[in-house]
Amino acid sequence: MRIVFMGTPDFAVKSLERLYNDGHDIAGVFTKEDKPRNRGMKLSFSPVKELAVSRGTPVYQPHDLKNESTDTIINNLQCDIIAVVAYGKILTKEIIDAPPLGCINIHGSLLPKYRGASPVQHAILNGDKETGVTSQYVAEKIDSGDIIFNKKTLIGDDETSEELFIRLSILGAQLLSETVDAISGGFVEPIPQDNANATYAPRLTKNMSPIDWKKSAYSIKCKVRGLLPWPAATMELGGNILKVCSVDVIAKMSGMQPGSIIMYGKQGIEVACGDFTVLVKEVQAAGSKRMHVYEYLKGNPINCDFNQL
Repeated sequence: MRIVFMGTPDFAVKSLERLYNDGHDIAGVFTKEDKPRNRGMKLSFSPVKELAVSRGTPVYQPHDLKNESTDTIINNLQCDIIAVVAYGKILTKEIIDAPPLGCINIHGSLLPKYRGASPVQHAILNGDKETGVTSQYVAEKIDSGDIIFNKKTLIGDDETSEELFIRLSILGAQLLSETVDAISGGFVEPIPQDNANATYAPRLTKNMSPIDWKKSAYSIKCKVRGLLPWPAATMELGGNILKVCSVDVIAKMSGMQPGSIIMYGKQGIEVACGDFTVLVKEVQAAGSKRMHVYEYLKGNPINCDFNQL
């Protein structure tokens, strides 16, 4: 199968790698523009571009897909199918309709649930026990196309978005491989999505970071897990804003105001929530590495027995 691949982040790398390993002819790779990073602001390749360049595949990085030059490139590549995995740009109708066998997408949720930019994180934020990946035909409305296949997986009780991303990228690569084979063999019977059951997962923002201690202990744990590695849940301690990297729920009522520190020591900092309490175990200060909260407290003692956060 001659394929044009469109993708950008680490999540898409496993899928492109699988297409190479399956022996498909990758006619070209589209990815987002190079970005300046670190203090030197040196332009760096996307993870997908790094893989494509190492394989000698032509790479295209148009700023705007709504132009005739992009349509010309797609048509000249004469692909059978376009495969999209976390590309980060909205495709035009001209691009969607270009390949004779269709334009397909691998999405990190069980559609129609969690259409949008951050389905993996929202599954954890909302306390879901199950998620998965879906292959679908691309439609003009984001993530609304007919479903081809899906694969389900359970979400671990302590699993973070960062960890789930890795597992779903592998699952997504398997699904893409199976989907391409099925399309090639003519074994596909797409199912229209039930739009009435659609939910959305908008982009994450830093405004989501501050922990509201009035919420339930379980929802706070979901927030900590769901916002790792970015933008991360945050708390204020001793005048410093800390990223909260790990917490445990303690099923006991404190009788204290939400946000009150119950105790702190080698195990961590126990904080009263809207129902039970949570034990904050790992934090990260600005410009520092992730560490156990006890190690942080050695250099940043809090001068109180019970402190309102």
